[in-house]
Amino acid sequence: MASDYHRGDMDIHEQVSTYHLFVMMAKWGSLALAALLVFLVLVFCTPTSFIGALVVGAVIAIGGFVVLKDKGDAH
Repeated sequence: MASDYHRGDMDIHEQVSTYHLFVMMAKWGSLALAALLVFLVLVFCTPTSFIGALVVGAVIAIGGFVVLKDKGDAH
């Protein structure tokens, strides 16, 4: 029945942790995919050498890590 529902009484710790896991996987997975794609495009589609492409991919990965890392509890 609708009267059995009491707003705010439900334990949502599992939903919160699942949401945070999804966000973290999407965030870090996107960074890894972006760095890998840039590396592969530079290696195979441009005259950039392997080392040059590796450096650019590493710069993107390191820069993304700095931007995306957890800054603690902002709220």
